Amino acid sequence: MSNDANRENLGSRLGFLLVSAGCAIGLGNVWRFPYITGKYGGAAFVLVYLFFLVFLSLPVMIMEFSVGRAARTNVAGAFHKLHPAGTKWHVFGYLGLFGNACLMMFYTTVSGWMLAYFYYTASGQFTGLSPDQIGAFFGATLESPATQLGWMALVIFIGFSVCSIGLQGGVERVTKFMMSGLFIIVVCLAIRAVTLEGAGPGIEFYLKPDFSRLTENGLWTSIYAAMGQAFFTLSVGIGSMLIFGSYLDRKRSLTGEGVNIMCLDLFAALMAGLVIFPACFAYNVEPGAGPGLIFVTLPNVFVNMSGGIIFGSLFFIFMSFAAMTTVIAVFENLVAFGIDNLRWTRKKSVAVNLVAMLLLASPCALGFNLLADFQPLGPGSVVLDLEDFIVSNTLLPLGSLVFVIFCSTRYGWGWDKFVAEADAGQGLKFPTFLKPYFQYVLPVIILVVFFTGYYELYQKLSAAPPAPPAVEEVAAPIEEHIFENPAVLPNEPAAPAEGDAVIVEEETVVIEGEAAAEGVPAEGEVAVEGVPAEDGSAAEGVPAEGEAAAEGEAANP
Repeated sequence: MSNDANRENLGSRLGFLLVSAGCAIGLGNVWRFPYITGKYGGAAFVLVYLFFLVFLSLPVMIMEFSVGRAARTNVAGAFHKLHPAGTKWHVFGYLGLFGNACLMMFYTTVSGWMLAYFYYTASGQFTGLSPDQIGAFFGATLESPATQLGWMALVIFIGFSVCSIGLQGGVERVTKFMMSGLFIIVVCLAIRAVTLEGAGPGIEFYLKPDFSRLTENGLWTSIYAAMGQAFFTLSVGIGSMLIFGSYLDRKRSLTGEGVNIMCLDLFAALMAGLVIFPACFAYNVEPGAGPGLIFVTLPNVFVNMSGGIIFGSLFFIFMSFAAMTTVIAVFENLVAFGIDNLRWTRKKSVAVNLVAMLLLASPCALGFNLLADFQPLGPGSVVLDLEDFIVSNTLLPLGSLVFVIFCSTRYGWGWDKFVAEADAGQGLKFPTFLKPYFQYVLPVIILVVFFTGYYELYQKLSAAPPAPPAVEEVAAPIEEHIFENPAVLPNEPAAPAEGDAVIVEEETVVIEGEAAAEGVPAEGEVAVEGVPAEDGSAAEGVPAEGEAAAEGEAANP
């Protein structure tokens, strides 16, 4: 295990706040939070979201910080150091380490998209493209293995290069620069967006309280959306935050610091919405969520905006900073394991993890092209979806449940030790009167999030379209639906009634009648391709009676 006396520490309180906020503020703040906020009631949804942010995610984050600061080591060693003798809590520490690695297996690929689109936007490659061409451009980047692997590798090299410099000189200094730039850029972009002509309806859609939208999609659906976003936004449960608690001194209480980080995360998410919705409404573009919003919708907005190259480039710098601060923070978790547990030097730990991550992240980068046929979660899914589900819907909720039980019950570290660590230093104290809530209610909420995620996956897989039935299985009911009499085989023609349709070798012919069925020509009109009409005019490529046949075929006598 690590030697506390020689272990590195963060250089300042500001460094701790910005590095921790950088870990929390990620792509979900930009491509998911604004969308679900607008969809589920604007400011009305934000109120529900804030409730769960305070009573669901914040306590788990404080618990992570407390375990880290008390143990003075990474997630893999922290449980081993603090758990009661004879218990197996330390096993989860290694699952938490795996969760950090699994997160980076797909997050590095998506972060590479941000760097790539900054380059594409700044170099003017979207100028003059139509909306369809911009959509096709994104599709082409996904289909190129070299492009995907190249940008993913660049993200990994940048992240581990920062970690190799050191904790204070690398991770803290670079993250402070990126986070400062992130907040400045998003404020500038928001000011530009809200001052666009026609931006008013977007602002109203995003922030005006509309409680009817909380219920129009189903009240439980809205509540679960708020619960899920609050739970996942701070990335708690796999020890990503724990490592920065281990680098912190005991001058400030962890509850107060946790509230500050939560506010920074919320500010970034709200400001991202003020960039996206006013701009989309101003240019009559339908806002969406996920990659389509970032890589198709918004580039279309910037193409049509005055100074669009500048503002588009700033937006993708903002996105790149949000992604890279998370990458650097999680990479530091992986590097710290080599230093604390394996007694490696920082340089060696960086080198080993860099090579491992290049290998582990490659399947996700290739999942959109060479491995596209591998659809692990049903038709249309890719490797990224599987890795994201493992982290977001499995390890984060189960890990959070472990932290809650470990810190609030006598079976783990214990309530009194946790509170003593959380309250050490100046600042806001942990609300001890909520102990029954943390012991009995919070675990149930986390389990609801966990099982709902798996239930939604089950519904998705169950709703997948079944394989098409054999021809024989569908022929009979179709014939019964069309004909009142038994089906007539082509070799045994019977006299059809007036106005009836006859199916002969998948060709439809109207015998006589005033009105034809849909898709069947009436008397005198051109018949189905390959069948001559009653007036003798043939369909395209089929000679009328008495005309010359195609080359190599005899004409009708």
